[in-house]
Formats: sequence, C-alpha cells, structure tokens
Amino acid sequence: MSPSILDRVLAKLPKQSDANVLVGFDTHDDAGVYQLAPDLALVQTVDFFTPIVDDPYTFGQIAAANALSDVYAMGGRPISALSIVGFPNQEEGLEILEKILEGGHAKMQEAGCAVIGGHSIGDEEIKFGYAVTGLIHPQRILTNRAARAGDLLLLTKRLGTGIISTALKKGQASKAAVDAAIESMCTLNRAASEVALQLDTHSATDVTGFGLLGHARGMADASGVSLVIDSSQVEFLRQAEEYSRGGFLPGGLKRTREFVGPCVEFAGRVPEEVRNLLFDPQTSGGLLFSLAAQDALKLLDALQPSATPARVIGEVIEKTHPLILVK
Repeated sequence: MSPSILDRVLAKLPKQSDANVLVGFDTHDDAGVYQLAPDLALVQTVDFFTPIVDDPYTFGQIAAANALSDVYAMGGRPISALSIVGFPNQEEGLEILEKILEGGHAKMQEAGCAVIGGHSIGDEEIKFGYAVTGLIHPQRILTNRAARAGDLLLLTKRLGTGIISTALKKGQASKAAVDAAIESMCTLNRAASEVALQLDTHSATDVTGFGLLGHARGMADASGVSLVIDSSQVEFLRQAEEYSRGGFLPGGLKRTREFVGPCVEFAGRVPEEVRNLLFDPQTSGGLLFSLAAQDALKLLDALQPSATPARVIGEVIEKTHPLILVK
C-alpha cells in the first residue's frame, strides 16, 4: 500500500495502553515487541506478497527470508512462524503450492525457525508469506528511532530488486540480472543482525517495500535527525541502473517517491536512474544501520567472511532542512 495511505490510517488509531508493549505500530518500526519478563520479550511481524519470480520454490524462499528480515532488523532471534497462503481453490497446480511451501520451509530451517502452522484461503491470485515470532532482550532492541548525530549509515545489501522484477515481468530482464537479484533476496540478514548486536549500534531498519529513502525517512523522522546519503557509495544489483534508465519502474516506487520526495533533496550530479533506485521497493532487502563510526568499521570487517556486500553510505547529522540530502 501507499505509505501516505498507511500514515493517514494509522494516525487515527488509538495509542497503546499496555505497558508491556515496548514497540507498537505508532513508530513505524519493522516489528512489534511485547515484554514477557525483565529479560525477555517477543518480537512479532507478518509479511506476504504475490510471486515476483517464476520458480515457485525460489518464491517460497524469498517470502520466508523477507518475513524473517523484520525480526533481524529489530535485533531478535526468530523461533517460530505461521504460513499465510492464498491459492486457487482447485486440484490443478497443487505441485506449485507444494514447491512454494517447500522453499519457504527450507529457508525457515536455515534460520532455525520452526514452522508450526498457518492459514490458507482460496484466492485466484497466489499470495504467500509468514507471521514470524522471535525472542529479544528488552534492553537490546534495535529500533528506527535512536539514530544519533555523528553516526555513520551502513547498508548491507545492494539495491534494485523491484526494478529488476519489473523488467522480468516485461520479459526484458537478463538471466544474470535475475540470478543476482534472487541470490540477494534469498540471503538472510541474520549475520548482519547478530554482529550489529555486539557493537554500539544505535538504530536499524530493513530496507523493503518503501525503498532506501522511504525507510531512511522513517529513521530520520523517528530519531529527530537528518541524514546525508552519498549516492556514489550505494551499490546496485547487476543491470539495475540499465533497467532504471529503461523505465522499468514498479508502481510502489512512484508512490513512495510522491510521499517521501518532498523531504529529500538531491544534488544536481545524482542521475535520474540512481534517484529511482533509491526509491525502489525492495523485497528481502538489506538492513540499514546507524552506528558509531568506529563500530561501523568493525561491522564491515566482521561481515567480510560472509561476503555480505555491506557499505557505509552516509552519515547522521543534527536535524535540518532537508530531512535527507542525497549527494
């Protein structure tokens, strides 16, 4: 859905009155957190969507990795999941559903997260995802509202999955580009989350449906700071810039740009295809961390063995105008 629509609807809901709700929907964080004991809390999220690749097994893997990402973004450890399925209510094509479920189950096993049930409905348009529950320490929650001036911004995956998926739907994406996007989307954010928790990480969010600038806007607004992003340091998936120049722009990109655009200022040297990619909605995208400069370097070093394409892409400054500067 459009971020502007969600903002308007959520703003009308009553505030939480339960003291055990440590993180609710009011801050637009990646998941909710509910405290059970002084040293234990649940972190919960849900995510599902329509197929973005042709292979059903791969689609299941991507859907699982995407749902798990919200828990990792909060610093949690996923422990259980419930599947959400929309599938045509007919005998034909059941092998497709089997492969989707197998792919999701395999990725959940990789994460050490048990699939314990789910819910399905008859739907002519296939949809799949998970509601995921994790564990987290109440004092070690990574939210989007604690970025500090002087922090560096670190992004753990390349951008471009939305634009490449759109090119694929139009029959214009190369196998190399699709394979690179699939590899990225199937990669869990577990390693980056676990390392970040060992460092002085102040704030985090995962970069998904609202693109890098949409989620960066959420972090800046919630934290009361401004962000400076160096577009030359942001990496893109293979051929993503080419497809952006070719106009393969998903609808979500345009909606996010309309909503977030007024609080973003671009330097004149930033080309249009790069601007589009910074708004591009990601599926199972990377994590965006705000952390002290020395710890950003430690995080980069620690992630090298896992081949995570993490990069420092900017910095946090005192709140000013614009909210986000892209240079």
